[in-house]
Amino acid sequence: MQVPDTVPDERPRAAAFFDLDKTIIAGSSALAFSRPFRREGLINRRVLLRSAYAQLLLVVSGADEGTMDVLRRRLTAMCEGWEVAQVRAIVAETLHEVVEPMVYAEATALIERHRADGEEIVMLSASGQEVVEPIAGMVGADRFLATRMATRGGRYAGEIEFYCYGEHKATAARRIAEEQGYDLARCRAYSDSITDLPLLETVGHPTAVNPDKALRRVAEQRGWPVLMFAHPVPLRTRLRSRPAIAFYGASMAALAGAGWLTLRAMGRSGHRW
Repeated sequence: MQVPDTVPDERPRAAAFFDLDKTIIAGSSALAFSRPFRREGLINRRVLLRSAYAQLLLVVSGADEGTMDVLRRRLTAMCEGWEVAQVRAIVAETLHEVVEPMVYAEATALIERHRADGEEIVMLSASGQEVVEPIAGMVGADRFLATRMATRGGRYAGEIEFYCYGEHKATAARRIAEEQGYDLARCRAYSDSITDLPLLETVGHPTAVNPDKALRRVAEQRGWPVLMFAHPVPLRTRLRSRPAIAFYGASMAALAGAGWLTLRAMGRSGHRW
């Protein structure tokens, strides 16, 4: 009996799964474009002030479940009716101005090491695809998955179809691993937030990056490595951009933080969430 010729499966057997916010970039991608959005008339000053407060909450208290739920609901309602094409255009035009200075040098070096070891880079983020997709391409991710938002007639419908967060993110990682042939026991995952504990528990080699208090406690109890990234630098000096492979379709738009000066202005004006 003749044995048929077989072609060895040359797909990578392992991947490095990366969260985005405070892991690859120093801040929130979901709050990174408020100023250009305001310039284009999508948001007003009051929304800008609210997004500044949201950014402060993320920095000070971490992206706990309650904070993320508030952000998700507010961002979803805020972008209802926006044209998807306009949002994509704004992000594309301002990506290097807004995001590039936020990318951690340590993260890009880590990505390069994993690629040199023959591992794929997978980005998983609760932010929307219109923001995540170009950032994934900028840092050289091979594929990504982000929150996607329903659209009707080319506009956001104010409804989330898939929220790439918590247990959903871990489920997505398992599905990607099955489809791509990754051995999860050999895979690595990096995140800053306790909300990504399900993802970290899914792989054989979890690592906490700039962890919030809750994740730091878990990492110390379980003996997981803890990395501290602290040096955002212009990305073009560190890593040659590669196109990312879009893994899923449409998503929600994002807003951005305006920083401490705007927060002070919010305090003087009396604005509250």
